[in-house]
Amino acid sequence: MEIPHISRPPVAVSQDAATSPLREAAVRLEATFLAEMLKAAGLGQTRDEFGGGPGEDQFATFLVQRQAEHIARAGGIGLAETFFNALKDTQNGT
Repeated sequence: MEIPHISRPPVAVSQDAATSPLREAAVRLEATFLAEMLKAAGLGQTRDEFGGGPGEDQFATFLVQRQAEHIARAGGIGLAETFFNALKDTQNGT
């Protein structure tokens, strides 16, 4: 199953902020959230018609996680920016 490309306007981020560990943590957190949402929507579930057996079930979670990471790195749904700002505020003590 292919996920259609969703285009979002890029968020203006400085080069330092784009490569910071906080930004990476925020993107990974959004990817984890998206993976759970994709699983709840049924992505990665085996179909009865073709059934790939236990191997397909075992690797389906890897596929869903990878797709969620791809979505998050492409701009996601905006959660990473919110997470990043919250982490940055926590780190700055505000």
